[in-house]
Amino acid sequence: IEGFAAEGGLHSAAFLFDLGEKFKDRLFENWKEFTMKFELAFGISPIPTRSKSQGLTGCSSHRKRGLVSMSQNKRAHAAPLSEVKMDNFKRKINLLGSTGSIGTQTLDIVEERPENFEVVALAAGSNVEMLVDQAVKFNAKMVCVRDETKYSELKEALESAGWKGDVVAGEQGVVEAARYGDADVVVTGIVGCAGLLPTIAAIESGKDIALANKETLIAGGPVVVPLLKKHNVNMTPADSEHSAIFQCLQGRHDGTLLKKILLTASGGAFRDWKAEDLKNVTVQDALKHPNWDMGAKITIDSATLMNKGLEVIEAHYLFGVEYADIEVVVHPQSIIHSMVEFGDTSVIGQLGWPDMRLPIVYALSWPYRLDMKYDRLDLVKLGSLTFREPDRKKYPALDLSYAAGRAAGTMPCVLNAANEAAVELFRAEKIHYLDMPKVLESVMERHKSDWRENPTLDDIVAFDKLARVHAKEFVAVPL
Repeated sequence: IEGFAAEGGLHSAAFLFDLGEKFKDRLFENWKEFTMKFELAFGISPIPTRSKSQGLTGCSSHRKRGLVSMSQNKRAHAAPLSEVKMDNFKRKINLLGSTGSIGTQTLDIVEERPENFEVVALAAGSNVEMLVDQAVKFNAKMVCVRDETKYSELKEALESAGWKGDVVAGEQGVVEAARYGDADVVVTGIVGCAGLLPTIAAIESGKDIALANKETLIAGGPVVVPLLKKHNVNMTPADSEHSAIFQCLQGRHDGTLLKKILLTASGGAFRDWKAEDLKNVTVQDALKHPNWDMGAKITIDSATLMNKGLEVIEAHYLFGVEYADIEVVVHPQSIIHSMVEFGDTSVIGQLGWPDMRLPIVYALSWPYRLDMKYDRLDLVKLGSLTFREPDRKKYPALDLSYAAGRAAGTMPCVLNAANEAAVELFRAEKIHYLDMPKVLESVMERHKSDWRENPTLDDIVAFDKLARVHAKEFVAVPL
């Protein structure tokens, strides 16, 4: 022990601990005595739980790799608390929503780190030209277009490009793409509840989930969380706020009291508008996010603060925290992506420029951190960080989200479906911006008589469809 300690470094510690554990019955009369001497020599406490390839991972400080392990059997929430089991750090990816914002940024990461990531399957909505370019560039083995009318066009374009592989289409095609081949992880970049069934298919096939589709947990949490445990699958968050929380929790030991989650919100397009001016909002106004470059749906959700309300429900399912302990704070600079408060009142936050590639790369690489050539955060250049309480009268969708989350069962699913329908109606200029929370409240009220406490997957799918019908039946009151 003294010799290895003199040599120094955690590589020596890892080797010694592996050797000691392997031969402990022959070499040591007292295993506890060995671990005590080990701690004195190296200044770290060995916890003998690690994957074969990773060596020593469970050290109380300055860990070589990974997380302190926590029992999978105790897990009642989605975010993983044990080590990712890999023979080496090369992850194969099935990418759903490849031509959207999440998808293109994921492929940017694959292009920058080909030694760590490889594309297996790609699924997109209807952009055939971009999908063909992606399939050829990243040598995908399967390609799917969700719009079935584009199937022939896609197949012909791929053949013309000299690409060979499996081509599928439609909703079932997306499900097939999710569980296709030998991929290690599925990036769920599909917008809305359309990502639920593909995510379940991926979980059932034993693939880890890099969750960029929050609606999967919001609508399907009662079904998805038990499946993660059943199939021993990890779900890592790929959105900025939940990635921040996830990163802040690395190194947290089992039993450490998590007091509160602080979800930060930019405030969206109308954070500096007076409430009385919102009657003049147009669709184009709602699509102008001050900080983030995102898709249209999530940008509008940010404008109503509905996105933050949905993230409150997602945080509940991911981290097992009660709604009373999840607080939303408006942070206009979008530099602190979220924070956690522990029982001793310590608060840990994760900081970075507003760049969606950061949470995506961590969701894919966890528990490793990669050297990425992104702009480094300059706090002096930034100058100051500010915070304020959200205006709940100006943003009624936030309280509606808390109410749906506390109701649990099928209510979050109905809230999510009604919101997706309301955003579609608003983008089509069939309702006004101020009508969107009214749609949610109306649909939630109608659902109270049909509410299910412990829904099945069939229940969730059925109520999702019904809520969309009810949302479209909403009659807007003239302003």
